[in-house]
Amino acid sequence: MHLFVDISSHGFGHFAITAPVLNAVAEMCPDLRLTVRSGLPPDKLRQRIVPTFTHIAASSDFGYVMHDALHIDLATTAVAYRAAHAEWPARVAAEAAFLADFQPDVVLSNVSYLPLAGAARAGIPALAICSLNWAELFAHFFGHEDWAPPIHAQMLAAYRAAQQFIRITPAMAMADLANTTTVGPVASLGRRHDLGLNGDKAVLIALGGIAHHLPVDHWPRLPGVRWLVAGHWHCTHPDAIAYEDFGLSFTDLLCSVDAIVTKPGYGTFTEAACNGTPILYQRREDWPEQDCLIDWLQRHGHCREIGGADLETGAVAAPLAELWRQAPPCPPSADGARMAADLIHRTLAAHPVPATAG
Repeated sequence: MHLFVDISSHGFGHFAITAPVLNAVAEMCPDLRLTVRSGLPPDKLRQRIVPTFTHIAASSDFGYVMHDALHIDLATTAVAYRAAHAEWPARVAAEAAFLADFQPDVVLSNVSYLPLAGAARAGIPALAICSLNWAELFAHFFGHEDWAPPIHAQMLAAYRAAQQFIRITPAMAMADLANTTTVGPVASLGRRHDLGLNGDKAVLIALGGIAHHLPVDHWPRLPGVRWLVAGHWHCTHPDAIAYEDFGLSFTDLLCSVDAIVTKPGYGTFTEAACNGTPILYQRREDWPEQDCLIDWLQRHGHCREIGGADLETGAVAAPLAELWRQAPPCPPSADGARMAADLIHRTLAAHPVPATAG
């Protein structure tokens, strides 16, 4: 069985969702042939995807052009979408020919709509999986523009062409799609390690896969707290440590710290909640997906919101103390990967492609 998977490289969240699902599919289908197209680095992909796969280093979508992890460049994004759809029928035809050459049994997309449109044109069964879709976000940001309706219609047609859109919990409403199937939360589960900090608390600062640098160098010292930051920040704070120095996977590191400072994002929110790690989060500027994520986290996770001004100045002592005083909830079950994998496996089994002679 051959599964062709397209993973958006708009941050790491799409990958964080897809990897545990693919691992579960591979357990159900030991002879799985897996092809992964993504603009993410292959070493990053292999950190989480267990089965062997062929990597195609390319991106079929861009999602949104970002100033940083919290702010969208709407003007540049609008230009990019208009360019992407200027020759849409030709792009779909080229994608269909590309996919037909691979002869996959099923196409899975998180959450580019071009491979879904191409698969429909080529007669290949396709599934989508995500907590959001670009059409719903496009309508939010650009629905009022006179040039937007034809593009939005093409996006919706592509998503609707999928046999199922696997809507993972938590997720946006997706009211414009009648082909959604809802499954539980998807999250990797890790193992707690002793970080060797002699009783100091460890706070991981990780705002996802899109560059965003907090001025930790200038934060005041907080006795008994160590800041774990990205090595490429070259942070000079006396209590900062490059988190890469621990040699742990992100999920194991997340399990081993006392809190994480982050932004609303599916992968980090669900992994922190399901692994029982407290979260201090800063809202994103006008990002409609965050409402469902925050609502879910407040019900199932150990969390507190913090303002951007406090993160700029390092006024985090009181928010962290309040966070640590909260009674930890019972972590939710990360059963969505297995549920999604079962849907994908059933689709694979129902649509085998005959082997080509020669």
